Amino acid sequence: MTYKLPNLLYKYSDLEPFFDTKTMEIHHKKHHQNYINNTNLILQENNIENIKINKLISNLNKLSIPSSQRIFLRNNAGGHANHSFFWKILKKNIQPNSIILNILKNEFGNLINFKKEFEKKALNFFGSGWIWLIKKKNMLKIITTINQDNPLMDDNTSTSLPIIGLDLWEHAYYLKYQNQKNLYLNAFWNVLNWDKVTQLFLNK
Repeated sequence: MTYKLPNLLYKYSDLEPFFDTKTMEIHHKKHHQNYINNTNLILQENNIENIKINKLISNLNKLSIPSSQRIFLRNNAGGHANHSFFWKILKKNIQPNSIILNILKNEFGNLINFKKEFEKKALNFFGSGWIWLIKKKNMLKIITTINQDNPLMDDNTSTSLPIIGLDLWEHAYYLKYQNQKNLYLNAFWNVLNWDKVTQLFLNK
């Protein structure tokens, strides 16, 4: 299997003014494509094929590849998996429905508390990485991962399932928001597809 850049279900400009057109284009066509190219290169060199990306990142430690290439593959395959997930949960002006509101109420008290906790953890995160809302054993938890790590990594039982994921690398927001990551976090709620989040929770 040769991984390919996924098509978006929207135009780069569709998330304006919250996520700007130029950032979306560079993020998708340059950053994501680079992760795909690097992943394909390592897999081809090691004759690894016909494996879906989530299965690949869940079984990195079992792959027969040189140790010198393992971290490189982890970072780039993770980058492909993370961004493929990220694009799918973006859509402008989707309000949370009663199902997800009740789920968040059970776990965090209410939607406002969830957002505050999510933003606080993201702002306190140092360096490059991601923040996630994961479902594990039918419970929700906010976690962060470094670099391009994904909650599915090192968990081949697939019990840590991403429900929400937000890119905290500066390339995701710096053109528009510069060092004001808090503004990027605030903007995220306006482009989060809550219907997709609900689907992810109910389907797993």
